[in-house]
Amino acid sequence: MEVDELKQVRLDKLNNLKELGITPYGHRFERSHALADVLNDFKEDQSVVVAGRIMANRKHGKVMFMDLQDQTARMQLFVKKDNLTEETFALLKELDIGDIIGVSGETFVTKMGEESLRVKDLTVLSKSLLTLPEKFHGLKDVDTRYRQRYVDLIINNDVRDVFIKRSKITSLIRNYLDGQGFLEVETPMLQTMAGGARGRPFKSKHNAYGLDVFLRIAPELYLKRLLVGGLERVYELNRNFRNEGVSTRHNPEFTMLEVYQAYGNIEDMMNLTENMISSLAHEITGSYKVTFAGKEIDFTTPWERRSFAQVVKDKFDINPEDNAEAMLAKVKAVRGNVKVETLTKTAIMNIVEEALEEDEITNPVFFTDYFTFLCPLAKTRPDNAHISERFEVFVAGMEIGNAYSELNDPQEQKERLLEDLGEDLETGNRTIDEDFVNALEYGMPPAGGLGIGIDRLVMLLTNSPSIRDVILFPLMKPVGHDEES
Repeated sequence: MEVDELKQVRLDKLNNLKELGITPYGHRFERSHALADVLNDFKEDQSVVVAGRIMANRKHGKVMFMDLQDQTARMQLFVKKDNLTEETFALLKELDIGDIIGVSGETFVTKMGEESLRVKDLTVLSKSLLTLPEKFHGLKDVDTRYRQRYVDLIINNDVRDVFIKRSKITSLIRNYLDGQGFLEVETPMLQTMAGGARGRPFKSKHNAYGLDVFLRIAPELYLKRLLVGGLERVYELNRNFRNEGVSTRHNPEFTMLEVYQAYGNIEDMMNLTENMISSLAHEITGSYKVTFAGKEIDFTTPWERRSFAQVVKDKFDINPEDNAEAMLAKVKAVRGNVKVETLTKTAIMNIVEEALEEDEITNPVFFTDYFTFLCPLAKTRPDNAHISERFEVFVAGMEIGNAYSELNDPQEQKERLLEDLGEDLETGNRTIDEDFVNALEYGMPPAGGLGIGIDRLVMLLTNSPSIRDVILFPLMKPVGHDEES
């Protein structure tokens, strides 16, 4: 049958239910158990009331077997005419795979040894008008899975499990930080100036104020204002937006954890990062060793540390105090003829960044000693003003975290931000946040600050190959969208 014909069959069944005096879209239904609770503590002859979606349907004369699925598990239903009223048995022929029902009955074990539920009563809660993908092939087209995540979640149990684990991960993060005395806060998503990181923002208009506004690219400058205000340990699980490329590791809308600790520094952030993530890995997977993309990642602490400055020195003989022209000449000496659209030190660093050999990294590695011009919001090392107190942490070839000893000198901060305007090729931001500098002038305590990419962390802990696999509704181009429109 064509799709429209299949839908018409279901529409006819919908009308038949109405003619039988049955409401095809029910109201509140009181359950006594989730299916997993019944199965995990199975006792024969137990009276239960459950609900879920019909996922399989096998009829044998006056007996019907159904598979019922809720969020927690799938269980077999045994439906026999002798156990039902005539009215209830009559509606069975109007049911389809995909329909949502509520049932009451008693547990028993079939002759085949399967733990099942003998149905005594059945209520239609929602009639499904569209046919689910065929069970043996499932929903495998990646584009369709992302566009119709609701079907993906119905059909693919492993997908549902990823998002249940994601929720558990964020809950465990909150519990960990709350236990360390951190306070969860919220800062603006709509900002009059996109700051706190480099990235091209999404721009909009606030009609009431007549203002240009931006979806935030980072919450950092607002969170540090809170340190000024006397909140000494704060964190935010925040949504950020960057109007940039899309890949298996990048999505324009993404989730970050940012943490700030007054009177701390980069070492405190390292300890927090490795202890929190290693405990997460163990809690979610049952081990400090996790499989991702066919490789074993060992999250056991302590994690390895490498000097970014030393790697760049060893591979290109570049020093942090070199100017852009000298850096480019040294890169050409190693790589041959390379071109940059705008000659800045940051542009050169974008070329040499592969010196980190990110793709070869499996176990967690802290890269430290970043050049100061790459880190306008970080303190410099006391023994070398050209090197900042910053780390980035890489796991399985991906950067998942970034941290500083936060710069709290307002005069130096303003100078560094002004210098950074010429290096910032991403945001197109040609001004600085004067109010943030003003806040620093009231005095911000020395602090450590940390950002962790939650989406990438979930990828690692659920063995998901693409960032879209861990985002419930990733942004997709409309079907038939013209690339040039």
